[in-house]
Formats: sequence, structure tokens, C-alpha cells
Amino acid sequence: MIRLSLIISTYNRSELLIGALKSVVAQTAPREEWECVVVNNNSTDDTLERFDEFARAHPDFNLRIVTELNQGLSFARNRGIRESEGEYIAIIDDDERIAPEFIAAYIELFDTIPEAVAAGGPIVAEYVTKRPRWMSKFTERPIANTMYWGDKICEFPKGRVPGGGNMALRRSAVRRYGVFDTSLGYVGESLFGGEECDLFERLQIAEAKYYYAPKAVMYHIIPDRKLTDEYFERLCVNVGKSQICRARYYHRERYVRMKEWAKWIATLILAAWYIVTLQWGKAKYIVKMRHYISRGLYSDK
Repeated sequence: MIRLSLIISTYNRSELLIGALKSVVAQTAPREEWECVVVNNNSTDDTLERFDEFARAHPDFNLRIVTELNQGLSFARNRGIRESEGEYIAIIDDDERIAPEFIAAYIELFDTIPEAVAAGGPIVAEYVTKRPRWMSKFTERPIANTMYWGDKICEFPKGRVPGGGNMALRRSAVRRYGVFDTSLGYVGESLFGGEECDLFERLQIAEAKYYYAPKAVMYHIIPDRKLTDEYFERLCVNVGKSQICRARYYHRERYVRMKEWAKWIATLILAAWYIVTLQWGKAKYIVKMRHYISRGLYSDK
């Protein structure tokens, strides 16, 4: 019986996908209790060939791949949900690897906490070379979405939601609250996201409970190309754009823009502290981050 379906969406990153799958077949959960559904979102590289080769080398595991022709991460994830069979659904990305206890941790959480409709686990940044000196925990968040709330199961802190690359849902929650909004989410090389926040906002409005699973650890692989000024600017601008897009939908555009001014005050105070402590790079990039997010937030597009 399939208890949990693990969904991995992929687009032109076959080498990273194979790395993720290697961590999938290292899971401690009994293999008859879970499946892995890979959603190929119109990849033009050797994704299909590499997956077939990997699956043939691991015939005892329930691994399969489907192709979603509608371009976009939300389309791909929704397709994976439709194709999957488990009563629980976990979602990761192709540029990640998961701890051996990942699947077992989510099954245990949903089995033991009936009121949990969704969950998320720790996210650890894993740099291909090294973590840059200019990066603080604040500027790391949009790049790696790092997350850690301790080593005990608990409800998520107010105002925080599971990371997009490490979340899990009951299938009953999907039926009740819906899937990912396809007007949000990465499309190809676009960095316009926000689909996970939108989904969890629906859960918050319904007062549904979602929990932190400390053993469901995900390692987010960060290549050097995600540490460039150009990528950082594009990413942060799109964070702002996705925030205002969701704010318009929920009729709180004015509130979000006013809140941005409060964030600017906190940013400048923090930057001043970094300067006093001679952490010039961290001061520079935290101000850059706020500037780029604000630019996206006040964009008319």
C-alpha cells in the first residue's frame, strides 16, 4: 500500500535530478510504502534518458516519470499530485537531496497527529564551493530558503510557512483547499514564485494546522551561479512582484506596501549594526535585498 507519494518536478537539470534520486533510494522507510513521481516539465536535455537509466538500475523501487507539457513549476507539481497515489504527498525540487529519514518522518507525523493537514521540515543550504562572506541569514533566505525550528515536532511559528522545496500535505487537504495557483510559480528560467505561500495562506484562512517535522531534513544545493549579483537582483525583484500579486488577490495591497516601509526601518538598523561591527559586505547586501524587493513590490507589472 502506498502511504506517501514523493513528487519531484524537473526542468533541464538531469545531473541534479540524479543526485536527488540517489538520496530518494537511500530512504529508510519500507519501499512498498512510498512512490516517487518525477514530473518532466518539457526538458530538452537528457532528463528522460538519465531517469530511465537510473530506474533500470533500481528496479525494486517505485520510480516513474511523466511529462507535463504546460510550462511552469505549479503546472508540474499539480500534475504530480494528479498522477500520485499516496494518502500523503511530499514535494521536493530537483536541486536537493533528502535525509534518509525524510519519508519516514512525514509518514510518522501524519499518522500520529490527525489534525495536521500539512507539514514542512528543516532546509539546510549546501554550497557547491563555499558560503560567501557577504551573506547573512537574512540574505541567505531568498536564495536557499533555509529553515530550522529545533529538534522537536511543533506547529509552525505564526507567520512562517514550510519551504517550497520541502513540504508535505494530506491528499484530503488538496481536495479541500486546492492545488497550486498556476498564475504563480517559476516558469522556465523565470524567478516569479509565491505559489507555496499562496497555498499555505489558504490553509491559514481556513485555520488548518501545519506542523514542523524535524527529521524531514532537506539539503538545498546552491551553485555559484545563484551567488552572482545578477541572480540576486532578479530573485529579489521577483520576490516583491509575487508578494504584491498575492496581496492584490487578497485585497491587502496597501497593508503590504506599508509593511515594506517598516521592513526598511529594520533593514537600515541592521545594516548600521553590520557597519559598526565591520561587516561591510553583509550591510551592503541586506540593503540591496530590500531595495530589489521594494522595486518589485512597487512595480506595475
